[in-house]
Amino acid sequence: MPKRLFATLIGFTAILMWALLALFTAASGTVPPFQLTAMTFLIGGSLGLVSWLFRPGAAKALRQPWQVWALGVIGLFGYHFFYYTALRLAPPVEAGLIAYLWPLLIVVMSALLPGEKLRWYHGAGALLGLVGTFVIVSKGQGISIDTRYANGYFAAIVCAFTWTGYSILSRKFSSVPTDIVVGFCLVTAVLSGVAHMVFETTVWPANWQEWAAVLGLGLMPVGAAFYVWDFGVKHGDIQVLGAASYVAPLLSTAVLIVAGFASFSWMIAMAAVLITAGAALASKDLIMRSKSKT
Repeated sequence: MPKRLFATLIGFTAILMWALLALFTAASGTVPPFQLTAMTFLIGGSLGLVSWLFRPGAAKALRQPWQVWALGVIGLFGYHFFYYTALRLAPPVEAGLIAYLWPLLIVVMSALLPGEKLRWYHGAGALLGLVGTFVIVSKGQGISIDTRYANGYFAAIVCAFTWTGYSILSRKFSSVPTDIVVGFCLVTAVLSGVAHMVFETTVWPANWQEWAAVLGLGLMPVGAAFYVWDFGVKHGDIQVLGAASYVAPLLSTAVLIVAGFASFSWMIAMAAVLITAGAALASKDLIMRSKSKT
């Protein structure tokens, strides 16, 4: 299997894990956002630390220039900080949709990377995914932009550009081992803990099911997902990964339906068609390249 295709598939597993984010978050009870972020990133970072027991020398990955650390910490902590700030200052539907512009931004801005070109089907695929996401998030009720929530909308925009910048600029440091993400996670856990103490009141999970949900978050959507995403955007097809990221809210909704937290509707079916078509269109080059290899 070609390395680029392999890395893209590895990166796509992050999208599959992010599909569990809503379910585990809903099942984690009333733990405040920044506290939950601190707890789960601590688990995610510890996951990498445990792997080092079986890979002597992996800790050397932490010896990186300050630019690498700045990019990783701003990417992981900055995204979550601005996301939760947006949700506090603006209606969640509008804030969430604005924040989820990052897949489209990744597709468009990745054209600035060496060796990458933006084709019409990349943009069209990302736009189809955006429309499908709008259908899911708005639940057919539309959205409204109210200037009273301007600060929240601005935070959501910064959130989208933060994750876009992190994902794209990671390609510049493609030679940096993915083990550096261990450090990013642990620093993010500390900073999230500080934000929790400033903005929130501590609430611990009430039972073992909620603790299990927190553990699940830390192991997958807020843990392993960041490791495989790092590998994918550094070595895979970043435009395909960007467009395919719109699959996450669709799969997340499907998981919630199966778990009994949501119900099926025609809007979900329509969104499924739009997002699937968009992902397939944006992946045209990768699909054709794979067929030519067989």
